[in-house]
Amino acid sequence: MKTNSNSRKSSLKLVVCDAAIVAYATYFSSLALGWLGLDLNTDATSMVITCVAFAVSVTTINLSVGLYESSLREPFRGIIRRIFVSAIISFFVVTIATNALYRPYEAHPLLAPLSVTLIIMTLVAFRYFVYNTESLSNKPNIVVLGTGVRASVIEKRMRRMVDRSNFNLVSFIPVSGDQRDEGIEKEKVANIELNEDFDKYLKDQEINEIIIANDQRRGTLPIDSLFNARLQGVQVTDLLDFMERETGQIAVDLMYPSWVIYSNGFQSQKIFRTVMDYWLNIFLAIFVLFFTWPIMLITALIIYVDDGYRTGASVLYKQQRVGKNGKLFNILKFRSMRPDAEKDGAKWASKNDNRVTSIGAFIRKYRVDELPQLINVLRGEMSFIGPRPERPEFVEQLVEELPYFNQRHNVKPGLAGWAQLNYPYGASVKDSLEKLKFDLYYVKHQSLLLDLLILIRTVEVILFGKGR
Repeated sequence: MKTNSNSRKSSLKLVVCDAAIVAYATYFSSLALGWLGLDLNTDATSMVITCVAFAVSVTTINLSVGLYESSLREPFRGIIRRIFVSAIISFFVVTIATNALYRPYEAHPLLAPLSVTLIIMTLVAFRYFVYNTESLSNKPNIVVLGTGVRASVIEKRMRRMVDRSNFNLVSFIPVSGDQRDEGIEKEKVANIELNEDFDKYLKDQEINEIIIANDQRRGTLPIDSLFNARLQGVQVTDLLDFMERETGQIAVDLMYPSWVIYSNGFQSQKIFRTVMDYWLNIFLAIFVLFFTWPIMLITALIIYVDDGYRTGASVLYKQQRVGKNGKLFNILKFRSMRPDAEKDGAKWASKNDNRVTSIGAFIRKYRVDELPQLINVLRGEMSFIGPRPERPEFVEQLVEELPYFNQRHNVKPGLAGWAQLNYPYGASVKDSLEKLKFDLYYVKHQSLLLDLLILIRTVEVILFGKGR
């Protein structure tokens, strides 16, 4: 799809530009030391190693904190904060790596601090320029066929300009059969006939893509015009595909069977992929356990001191959840609520839940309470990446109220997931619907590359404390 391709190209341009800026900033920092008479004759090999190390480190960490995500919804101060975090982490990474691996080529001790300072200043200036211009993107012009209920989804879910950063929405065009009373309210509507006037309109406005979003399909679309437009290179996209592409979710409430049948994705896993996923998850679980067991031990001791010794409650919380293909298993978590939290039965967890203990609020925020689930991964009950497993009591309710909810159980549940990154809090049926849109997107597009992206982006959640 053109818009998706443009988005990827813009992200790639940002990566290349950032890498070049970082390398030059490091190089000019070395020159500055020389001008100040502080350079201790740093050799060329050391200079190249330091420049490359900073460029690779900063761009990789920028990716982990979401700076190359086209769907990033942040004010500019949020971008500055991410750049600052990325540069500071890179300082420690490069310093440790160069000292440990390249001792013969040790750089001047002031080079790294000066480079980081200059990197932050130049990247902020560059991102300010990009943030306020469209210099790195060539946005396609799109027009929406439809002004009714289905078309209004774009107006309601993509209200802000940042939500439309990948395209220019020229107008909505009425189609017979649209439910106008519940449709478009504030968007620009072009009242033109769907005949030669429509063909001329597409040429005059230099339209690159047409979104099909009318309420009634049969006998209402200008088939000849769409056919000619397609032959001339104009992309014709269904509303569901458009929303999936631009928002990273599937509009469950708009889905219809034929779309599922004919759309790409929802592919069954091959045996090789299944085996590779299993051993990759085992390796990652052991790797993470190796580094986090001290944190887990300290957390267990704090929970015990906080109220465990007094109430006799376990520091671990075991709860039944629904796994792949509906199979039940017991999930393990550090206990973050009072022992009597569910004396009246199962309840949705809510924001600022008064059942959460003082230490529980902290470990939830930074996802420390999830660490015991590494045991579930080692048992093969969960993966690192996948939809969050729900409780059987809630699944019964959600299956009845939400269409396609059971389809999220086609893959193993995970510690981290696409829904958690994009809709991190859910405490009702309505929230579950929103998360389901992202879960089904993951089920449809699951791949090692997407898993890697989610794994890297999860670092952002931990760094900025965006957990519950």
